Amino acid sequence: MANTLLHIDASTRLTGSTSRKLSSRIVAHLGPDKVVRRDLAAPLPQIDDAWVTATFTAADQRSTEQNFILALSDQLVDELIAADTVVIGLPIYNFSVPASFKAWIDLARRSGRTFEYTANCPRGLLYGKRAVIAVFSGGTKIGSELEFASGYVAHIMRFVGITDVEVVAADQLAIDPAAALDSAYRAVTRLAA
Repeated sequence: MANTLLHIDASTRLTGSTSRKLSSRIVAHLGPDKVVRRDLAAPLPQIDDAWVTATFTAADQRSTEQNFILALSDQLVDELIAADTVVIGLPIYNFSVPASFKAWIDLARRSGRTFEYTANCPRGLLYGKRAVIAVFSGGTKIGSELEFASGYVAHIMRFVGITDVEVVAADQLAIDPAAALDSAYRAVTRLAA
């Protein structure tokens, strides 16, 4: 069975992006059989009332317009479901995730497909998968009380059932770029392929 990796880049920068370089290095190190690429530099739409209404309508009762509204979301969910591993290149913008990545979360995390509600609490449906989050920051220390991105993304992954979550940090690059990159690249070599 082929090993499929979903590679998500959330940086708005197309060139010179450290998070893109780091996530690409991780993908190369893991050596998957198949890579599905999702670049969030092209903005995703925000969810709205029509989208929410469509998601709360039973699939067999959705109108043609509702199916059209959910088409991109369905594609993002299908990519996530099909992946054995998810690698996310994640820069920190204003102490948190870029808006494009938040839009991806809103569109790709769907009740009945990636998680379900039970009598006691929600339960993730994507067990047996792995996520590697390649986080970049200019000045914010990853895991500090000022950083709200890596913990949030790890929580979202676990919420949908992906409990094997690893963070590779290239943080505080504005302070000591050589040391930050060296530490991150060494962490990549320690990842199990």
